Amino acid sequence: MSKKSRLFMIIAVLAVCFAFLWPSISWYVRTPKEDKVLALSSLENIKNYSSFRANSEVRKLVDAVKANPEAPVPEDNQWLLKQAKMNFKAAGEKAPAAILLKDALNSFDSKSELASFIEGIYRKKILKTKDYYKNSVKLGLDLSGGMNVIVKADLDSVIAKQGDAVLDTATLKADIMAQAVETLTSRIDRFGLSSPTIRQQGEDRIYIELPGSAEADQINSIIQGRGILNFRLVDNEATSNFNAYYYNNPDTTFDIRGNLVNPSIIPDDCEVFGYYTTDAYGLDQREGYLVVKKDVALDGKHIKSADVGAEELTGRPAVTFSLDAEGAEIFGKFTGEHVGENLCIISDNKIKSNATINTAITGGNVQITGFGQREAQNLRKVLQTAWLDVPLSVESQQVIGASLGEQAIRQGLLAVAVGLLSIMVFMLIWYKGSGINACVSQVLNLYIMFSILSAFNLTITLPTVAGMILTIGMATDANVIIFERIKEERRLGKDRTSSVSAGFDNAFWAIMDSNITTFIAAIFMTQLGSGAVQGFAVSLAIGVVSTVFTALVVSRLIFDFQTEVLKVKNISIGWGIK
Repeated sequence: MSKKSRLFMIIAVLAVCFAFLWPSISWYVRTPKEDKVLALSSLENIKNYSSFRANSEVRKLVDAVKANPEAPVPEDNQWLLKQAKMNFKAAGEKAPAAILLKDALNSFDSKSELASFIEGIYRKKILKTKDYYKNSVKLGLDLSGGMNVIVKADLDSVIAKQGDAVLDTATLKADIMAQAVETLTSRIDRFGLSSPTIRQQGEDRIYIELPGSAEADQINSIIQGRGILNFRLVDNEATSNFNAYYYNNPDTTFDIRGNLVNPSIIPDDCEVFGYYTTDAYGLDQREGYLVVKKDVALDGKHIKSADVGAEELTGRPAVTFSLDAEGAEIFGKFTGEHVGENLCIISDNKIKSNATINTAITGGNVQITGFGQREAQNLRKVLQTAWLDVPLSVESQQVIGASLGEQAIRQGLLAVAVGLLSIMVFMLIWYKGSGINACVSQVLNLYIMFSILSAFNLTITLPTVAGMILTIGMATDANVIIFERIKEERRLGKDRTSSVSAGFDNAFWAIMDSNITTFIAAIFMTQLGSGAVQGFAVSLAIGVVSTVFTALVVSRLIFDFQTEVLKVKNISIGWGIK
């Protein structure tokens, strides 16, 4: 490989590594602590916070115009000026030469539109920060503190309840586990727990990792609790009155937690829930609010099965579900008494469907229409939460205090720093000027390792730190082999250029042999091991690759730069060697 090719390769690798490392830098260095707290909260909390701040911002801007009709757009609200120009252009109107604050506000059709726009700004900012966290290197529970839980799903009991209706056991088990993971994700996110990791493990187990502080009793109640799904009657008159009130008082209707500030605005026998649809990213998107009766018309436990079909006449998607005998009797009587009224499906305190009762529904077979294919599939999943009713039990649970995590971080950083500095000092003393090459290679080695960890969203644990420390030693070993070979060539009387070239050529296969065998062992450990063993093996495998690159490419380029650019004739590579 030519010197120019090596230079371009190093620049390209360092640039790519910086791009990989940027989310970690943005999260750990550039993100303020208060923004981290927001980004780590649940999506529902982020929505509530963004909505609350947007409504407060609207009220502040409106009050500013009332106080001074000629007030300019504030410096910290210049985004409003830009959007106002776009609004005027979209409406086919000419924007004033100097847009005042009142002009900017009047460019929006309503306060709700303005609040929605401002909410989008807050939401975009927080979700961008959340993306930095998702794409950054994360600290494991042994460093950050928190809890990990392994949950076992009782698949056999669910299959037994279905009896002879089960045609494909494997498919049913896969559906049950997918639904269980989705239900747990929704529950844990709704309770505001920070950035959980939830994934299926094996056939019937779910692994949950909750960084930060968490109450074990609270987690157990969330995990083992049943899905809350029921049918309730919508109070259309109360809904109209509430929406009119909310339109005029968007910033004072709910507090920051989403609770009604003044419960008297709705009847005593009613509650307010958000009406949600699922967006293209699979997140619940609130479309509005409905006031519903507190009395439950039908409990979700009566649902036996749910599926997506099509209407006979139009072919449009339709969700059908069947009820047990008791549920069929209750539902038939209720729908007969409330023909023409609206009935909604509530799942985990969110309204997922709102349909009109056209006729009494008897026989236990129900069909709901009026939405697209994706919405139909989402509603089927909601209904499955009730009829699958997967029994979940906590199989193992481990809690690690944050103080222990902080101590582990300090000890890990100290171990890496002491190991790195000790080796650098040794290399500088023993190999003199050439030791600088080894020091540069060591620093770049750690830089590349962290970049790859960030690129694959891997987690740093104590075993990972152990792998890094071992990598530092291995990288030094590669440099020692190269330097000793160069010293042998110098003793034979060769010049600097020939000694460096022969030294690297002769050391190449010795370095490759040792690192390839280590890499093979690390790969097997990642596949066959788990937990701490796997974390150590991943770190070691990454370190092997970065070690070979820095020792054979980076160090070689430094030698060539000194020879051809700085015109150095001798080699400072040890005592008594020139």
